[in-house]
Amino acid sequence: MESISKVIIIDYGSQFTQLIARRVREAGVYSEIHPCIVTAQEVKAMRPSAVILSGGPASVGDADAPALDMGFLQLGVPVLGICYGMQLLAHNMGGALASSETREYGPADLQILKSCPLFEGIAQEDASRVWMSHGDKVKAAPAGFDVVGRTETLDIAAMADESRNIYALQFHPEVHHSVDGTQMINNFLFKIAKIKPDWTMSGFIESVIRDVREAVGPEGNVVCGLSGGIDSTVVAVLLNKAIGHRLHCIFVDNGLMRAQEVEEVSSYLREHFDLNLTVVDASERFLSKLAGVDDPEKKRKIIGYEFIEIFDEEAHRIENVAYLAQGTLYPDVIESISHKGPSAVIKSHHNVGGLPEKMKLKLIEPLRELFKDEVRKVAMELGMPDSIVWRHPFPGPGLAIRIIGEITAERLEILRKADKIVQNELTASGWYRKVWQGFAVLLPLKTVGVMGDGRTYEHVIALRIVDSVDAMTADWVRMPSEILERISSRIINEVKGVNRVVYDISSKPPSTIEWE
Repeated sequence: MESISKVIIIDYGSQFTQLIARRVREAGVYSEIHPCIVTAQEVKAMRPSAVILSGGPASVGDADAPALDMGFLQLGVPVLGICYGMQLLAHNMGGALASSETREYGPADLQILKSCPLFEGIAQEDASRVWMSHGDKVKAAPAGFDVVGRTETLDIAAMADESRNIYALQFHPEVHHSVDGTQMINNFLFKIAKIKPDWTMSGFIESVIRDVREAVGPEGNVVCGLSGGIDSTVVAVLLNKAIGHRLHCIFVDNGLMRAQEVEEVSSYLREHFDLNLTVVDASERFLSKLAGVDDPEKKRKIIGYEFIEIFDEEAHRIENVAYLAQGTLYPDVIESISHKGPSAVIKSHHNVGGLPEKMKLKLIEPLRELFKDEVRKVAMELGMPDSIVWRHPFPGPGLAIRIIGEITAERLEILRKADKIVQNELTASGWYRKVWQGFAVLLPLKTVGVMGDGRTYEHVIALRIVDSVDAMTADWVRMPSEILERISSRIINEVKGVNRVVYDISSKPPSTIEWE
């Protein structure tokens, strides 16, 4: 990435750090997040165009609080401190801090006190709504800094040292609640750092193809597990462009996919992208292993283990395979590196659980620099259809965790038919692209009903339709009643064995998106 502009974000543990990176990238500038244990010398080697210091939950005065490497201020590039980053700058440059009586969390009105490149294009006469989340505050700005913004509760909400190109905000411009936040970030990038917006998906694709060819060489083979989801599909198409049929894609049909999913995805990828694709029908193998199992964690472990075994068996049939391609995304990478260092890693990520260690293959992760929305942009650049680009998230264990209780061929058939109706109606009504996820769940109970002149005692389908940005939180969607009525009517009339449909109106948290 040395050939393009780069903003380095130093992560002090804020819940909004990823948002900073996303806002910078949305402006067409490449950004990377690094934990606050990174040194200024290491950052210098990255050749940054600017540095942003993130917020964080600590108090600067605490003994174990993350510190500021003052070398960041000697790199010769503009620096922007946000929240904790502003407090670090004040504390280390001769200013003074004070503890707030209560933590300030929520909206505030920023009054711009002085013209400043950071606020260019923002009306000074009107208050700008911003989002606060802090426990400490700057009581006195360091020498050389002008106080350029205040709020009703903060005398110093923004400060700037234009001669040294150091700027700081006590609020969070990266969250959408800060009305002019995007303008402020863009001003920092383009007015202050004078960065060229040269981060494009077409350029990314070219660099991946070049790097993969160089890494794999003229004779090496790569194996890739396809799930039908957008991440693994984009990886497969990208690598196919780089090395052609030396990429061996393996699609394991575990019998737990949605209606016609395996056929539709595999045929499309073969016909339109000429993928070297092997589809392994292992449905009977999976269903036999899952027979009589109703515990959700046991289901997951069985499915994960069998997938690894089958993938391993198929991969060993291919000669001269040295690489495994995975759809690891940038959030996976970030979450595997704690801002406090290796001892506090949140979680380790391996998209294909256990495979890298078991198979002794080198990893190729072409999407490890991208967020989910950027993966979709790559997919569109590659000419993929909307049905793949905007496909709703689908869990690795498939329908197994949408069938509550034991999995049988009969129950799978009921759920597939019901879920297909849900997908069809969401698409036909224009709601598919409006929601994060919508699906059917088969419950482990039967209820009394009446059909015609007879009494029935049949299955219950629950509808789960949620909206989200990143799946960390989600809210149930207030769907138009006529659409819910149509879905319910079709399922009850068209899916044999179902006589009742209910709608899940739980949010995450406390509930999860999936039922198991």
